[in-house]
Amino acid sequence: MRGGNGTAVTEFVLLGFSGYGSLRGPLFWGVLLVYLVTLLGNSLIILLTLADAALHSPMYFFLRHFSGLEMLYTTTVVPRMLANLLSSCPTILPASCFTQLYFFSLFGIAECGLLTAVAYDRYAAICRPLHYSTLMNPGACVCLVGACYLMGIITGTTHSILIFTLPFHGTNTIHHFLCDILPVLRLASASTFWGEVGNLAITIAFILTPFSLIIVSYACILVTILGVATSQGRRRVFSTCSSHLFVVMLFFGTGTIAYMRLGAGSSQAEDQILTLFYTVVTPMFNPFVYTLRNKEVTGAMRRLVKKYLWSP
Repeated sequence: MRGGNGTAVTEFVLLGFSGYGSLRGPLFWGVLLVYLVTLLGNSLIILLTLADAALHSPMYFFLRHFSGLEMLYTTTVVPRMLANLLSSCPTILPASCFTQLYFFSLFGIAECGLLTAVAYDRYAAICRPLHYSTLMNPGACVCLVGACYLMGIITGTTHSILIFTLPFHGTNTIHHFLCDILPVLRLASASTFWGEVGNLAITIAFILTPFSLIIVSYACILVTILGVATSQGRRRVFSTCSSHLFVVMLFFGTGTIAYMRLGAGSSQAEDQILTLFYTVVTPMFNPFVYTLRNKEVTGAMRRLVKKYLWSP
């Protein structure tokens, strides 16, 4: 609770969208709808990649884990957001705030790693096709996925230790709808130097580095595509990675814009809308991108429907 300067915080107040008044009702139903579509769509991707033998390849192995992470990532945010939209004074206990921040960081960074793994898979398939089966053998794929989850665990643990070992006294109002790193860090009543250093180190190691590797992978892919003799051949080669490239742009683009604005001290309403977009709306796009823009996935969906729904 809020108290004097020496009173320890026993709960945080999540202001979030509390100032939106009559818009909170429509926002509740809109977020709930998007959340349900996200769960159903990503569950469909997981089902298709498990059920159809044509999708038992490294890229779809990574995509299956990415879809699972998308559901977990948005689930760390949406249920509490929906409850807060129905509450006149939404609060969260420090332990719950700690848990949300930990898993939000874990799943988000693991997704960065998986997007990098898919980029490497596309690089190996297009630029080094003769060595593809060796580079992307089942053991290598499992190790890459394990490394992605390890990155997430390191990130969640680092942020949690550096932030929640700090004292929190007096002010307990978080100007956000979730326990994100910078809004919580600003409430600490002691030096946040190491928390900021940890955030910078994580950003460089597990966000900027994977993004740089994705850029390098696609630069190599572009050079290879330009070397293909015919325009039809170039389109066919590029079509195998266009869906992933779109997801990368969506994931890194919205997240980067939101955090750059948050660090620059921009308006809280705009920051929350951007955060809402990349935590709630962006995960919904993943299944649409991989079903509408991917012939292999649409083919698997048709085969599954024909087998189980249209079979005599």
